[in-house]
Amino acid sequence: MSEIGTGPMTDDLSGKVALVTGGASGIGLATARRFAQAGAQVLLADLDAAAGGRAVEGLAAEGLTATFVQADVACEDDVRRMVERALDVHGALHVLFNNAGVSRGSEPVTEVALEDWNRILAVNLTGTFLGMKHGIAAMLKGGGGSVINNASVFGLVGMAGQAAYTASKGGVLQLTRTAALEFAAKGVRVNAICPGFTETPILAKPTPAEATRMAMGRALTPLGRYAQPAEIAELALFLASSRAAYITGAVLPVDGGYLAR
Repeated sequence: MSEIGTGPMTDDLSGKVALVTGGASGIGLATARRFAQAGAQVLLADLDAAAGGRAVEGLAAEGLTATFVQADVACEDDVRRMVERALDVHGALHVLFNNAGVSRGSEPVTEVALEDWNRILAVNLTGTFLGMKHGIAAMLKGGGGSVINNASVFGLVGMAGQAAYTASKGGVLQLTRTAALEFAAKGVRVNAICPGFTETPILAKPTPAEATRMAMGRALTPLGRYAQPAEIAELALFLASSRAAYITGAVLPVDGGYLAR
């Protein structure tokens, strides 16, 4: 097994290879930045090639290096290819952050379009499954690693108008627990982060409905504000590092106290 907790514990990722899906913006980009700052060789995967290119250029301007690979995490061929790219470029995979996710507007179950339901489940749940399927297989070849799945507080509690999203994130939590049990003895840790309301670029110019939901989110969060992506990234770095060597199968909220209400 890897990461036996007898040596110094650190968040240094030097010599590690980290793959971040949905890495072109928001929590994914903030986490890729933090991994790179900690010394990891980072690959960004995203469906949006233009945004991915800008993300890599932005990191380079900060003195950080990352490689971009375009991928739709709902497509198994794309996921297989992005993992193979990590192995081809860096020879190994040690950290996988399954971050890519989508949501849609707000409507009751009776009005959810099947097309929207299928796409949200495909990206959020199937994408996480495929990332673990191929990512863990690669990690096993190198003696182990750390998988971090980005879920949501709304995988733990319901949210009216978000049937597909909450169902997908609840599924991510059960996938996390199951994989943690399956691979603990083989040196692969699997954990889930559950962010609360987080300020991402998609909310920079909110619609009136989104602005209303944002105000509601702030009002329901005891700390009185949205999280910054960098704050979520700090927990991802911790889980990726040897400091979390005894943590697997955990579901960790980062929610400003939302679930304590």
